[in-house]
Amino acid sequence: MNWQVWLGTAAVGAIAMGCSGGSSSPEGGSATNNAAPADKIYTIGMSQCNRGEPWRVQMDADIKAAAGEHLNLKVIFKDAQNDTLKQRSQIEEFISQKVDAIIVSPKESQPLTEPIAKAYEAGIPVIVLDRAVMGDKFTCFIGADNVKIGRAAGEWLKTTLGGKGTVVELKGLQTSQPGIDRNKGFREGIAGSEINVAFEADMKWLEPEARKEMESALTRLPKIDAVYAHNDPGAHGAYLAAKAAGRDKEMLFVGIDALPHEGVMYVKNGLLASTFQYPTGGKEAIEVVLKVLKGETVEKTITLGSRVFTKDNVDAGGEALP
Repeated sequence: MNWQVWLGTAAVGAIAMGCSGGSSSPEGGSATNNAAPADKIYTIGMSQCNRGEPWRVQMDADIKAAAGEHLNLKVIFKDAQNDTLKQRSQIEEFISQKVDAIIVSPKESQPLTEPIAKAYEAGIPVIVLDRAVMGDKFTCFIGADNVKIGRAAGEWLKTTLGGKGTVVELKGLQTSQPGIDRNKGFREGIAGSEINVAFEADMKWLEPEARKEMESALTRLPKIDAVYAHNDPGAHGAYLAAKAAGRDKEMLFVGIDALPHEGVMYVKNGLLASTFQYPTGGKEAIEVVLKVLKGETVEKTITLGSRVFTKDNVDAGGEALP
């Protein structure tokens, strides 16, 4: 699905030469002091790996809202529909169109590395969101620390379960860096305890897949103390499977994302015991694009903060991770 939105309420004043219109480097440094025409429209290509996850819908909404504050920004949204080849072609299409900047949230790290590097080498600033790619041929990566979040989830469960118990881990896509990191951090968080991950499966970030995998876990394990899912849809899918089996009361459900209308609401309603925030980075991506178009230098990596939400702190807005 491709959709294009003209966004804006206030013009960005004297934005310096855009990438397709001059000699700006991908890092944001400009080789010219010539001001861009006041009425120039800057086109940003946004490739979303899929819009089947509420968190990704929110990311697009955050980008739209942030860009909407600037009359001369035009965002072209593309949905790769969980198809790596389609996402590669979207990046190549943006290069052919000579857009002024690209924002991309990759489905998989390795396959998207080459087209992103190609765009970067063509002089187009590329802001990578959520899932990192290989190497350093991109302008800026924006994301939270998934190892830290996974570790915090493990430590929270270790404390809550008293250092022992049987746990199911439902993983995000294991060819994506967040899935790998959330697993790594969690194992670090439970290290030294008697918590046993008795069942683990890749549910590919999808609630139906998580529910199916949880059904398998329920048939194999007579007792489950907790489920750690790499996102809130996965935790919710596990909850639904356990509830259908009449076993939801015997275990805790922990997720990641903490969207207000999803994970946080699940905690308020008692479905999840906790959820850990993973900000979308959409607002920050537009801020970086604006800096690059002005010829400013930007950080190579921007690490976003996170919060934990439990029944004890959810009404107070959660608690920041140290």
